[in-house]
Amino acid sequence: MKKIRLQDMTGFYAGNAENKEGGTGCTVILCPDGAPCGIDVRGGGPAGRETELLKPSAAAEKIHAVLLSGGSAFGLDAAGGVMRYLEDHDIGFTTRVCKVPLVAASCIYDLGCGANVRPDAAMGYAACEAAEQNQLQEGNHGAGTGATVGKLCGPAYMMKSGLGICALQIGELQAAAIVVVNAVGDVYDDRNEIIAGMRNQDGTGFAGTRRVMLEEYGVTPTLFSQRASGTTNTTIGAVLTNGAFDKTCLTKIAALAGNGIVRAIRPVNTTADGDSLYALSIGTVPAEVSVTGTLAAYAVECAVRRAVLAAEPAYGLPAAAR
Repeated sequence: MKKIRLQDMTGFYAGNAENKEGGTGCTVILCPDGAPCGIDVRGGGPAGRETELLKPSAAAEKIHAVLLSGGSAFGLDAAGGVMRYLEDHDIGFTTRVCKVPLVAASCIYDLGCGANVRPDAAMGYAACEAAEQNQLQEGNHGAGTGATVGKLCGPAYMMKSGLGICALQIGELQAAAIVVVNAVGDVYDDRNEIIAGMRNQDGTGFAGTRRVMLEEYGVTPTLFSQRASGTTNTTIGAVLTNGAFDKTCLTKIAALAGNGIVRAIRPVNTTADGDSLYALSIGTVPAEVSVTGTLAAYAVECAVRRAVLAAEPAYGLPAAAR
C-alpha cells in the first residue's frame, strides 16, 4: 500500500469555496461522466439532499456531483449552484426536455462559528469553478472552514477542525477520502491518544469526551443531559475508488469505509451527530468489495486525522497545530 495524491486519480474534480468571515464554506466533487454512488448514514440528525436516489432500489444508476457544505440544512441551498454549473456545462441525466444534473448533498452544523452567513447557490457555483483547477485544500477551507470538534460541553471547550484528505493505492486499486470533521467527540491518533477534542477547564489538556460522558453522567451538564441541544455536530465525507462497482456494492463500501470514522473519533454516530459518508466509483478496475471497503476505511481514518492536524486556530479556537 502506498499514499498517492488525490490528483493522481481520474474521473472527478474537486474544489472549495468559503467565506472566512462567515465561518462557513462548501466542497464539491464533480463527476462529469456520472458515477455510481452509495451512502452510509449513521448519525441521528443528518442534513441531506437527493440521498434517496442512492438506494439500490432507486432508478438512477449514476449521479453527477456530491456537495459537502456548512450551514446546517440552510447549506443545502448551495446544491442549486452546483446544478446550475453542471447545466451550463451540459452535464446531467438526459430527459425529453433537458439534462437534469443529479447532485447529492450533506451539511455540517457550523452556525455561530463566524458571522451569520450560510452557503448559497453562488458559493456552490464558485466551488465548481474552483474544481476546474482540481487543487483541493485541507484544513480551514471549503466545508471545513467552520468545522470544530470536542463539543460535548459547549463552545468554551471545543477546538478547531477542518477538511482532511487521504488517497491510497494497492496494485491498480485506488481509494481516496475527503472528510469534514465536525464531531461532538474527540479525534484519536493511531496510538490511541487524543490529538484534538474537548479541552479540560484550564485548557492545558484534554478532558476526554467519552470519559466525561460516562464517568460524569448526571453531574456535568452535556449536550445529552440538556436534552434541548439539537444535532449540532456532524462528520461528513466521500470516498472515491477506481474500482468498478454499482451502487449496491458502493452502499456496502460506504458502510465499511465508515469504520474509519469509528476508529478515529470517539464517541461518534450519536444522536447529536449527523454522520454521513458517500462512496463513488470513478473507474473500471476489477476489485472486490471487502478489500476496497477496507482500503477506503483506512483512507477515511487518515483523512479524519488530517482534518484536525491541517486545521489552524480561528474564531478564537485553538487547533492541534498551534
